[in-house]
Amino acid sequence: MSETKVPSELHYTKTHEWVKVDGEVATVGITDHAQSQLTDIVFVDLPQAGKAVTKGASVLVLESVKTVADVYAPGNGTVSEANAELKSHPELVNQDPYGKGWLFRMKLAGPIDPQGLLNAEAYRAHVASGA
Repeated sequence: MSETKVPSELHYTKTHEWVKVDGEVATVGITDHAQSQLTDIVFVDLPQAGKAVTKGASVLVLESVKTVADVYAPGNGTVSEANAELKSHPELVNQDPYGKGWLFRMKLAGPIDPQGLLNAEAYRAHVASGA
């Protein structure tokens, strides 16, 4: 089994999202592990800008050739932008999950609870545990 990419500068959720916080804005995508489990992603149901989201609630749905998966908000806030390129190129989530395959950005209503996020080392351990 190949080593899953887990960039150390990002934070992670137990539901396999990655989160990059820059001030009041969080960029969210799914991890390399998650995209490899889903296999080929064929459709991304992108959220509308302005959609209010709450921590742990589904923000969007990914459809792959074998299943459908929810992507959850890492904190409370409002969707500020969705990655429109994924409408015509959903495969970017598989090809570049930490770059061009990002899913949405949200304006945070407040700081994300650090207890709800994992650092790269903790996320690797979480994946290794089979969770």
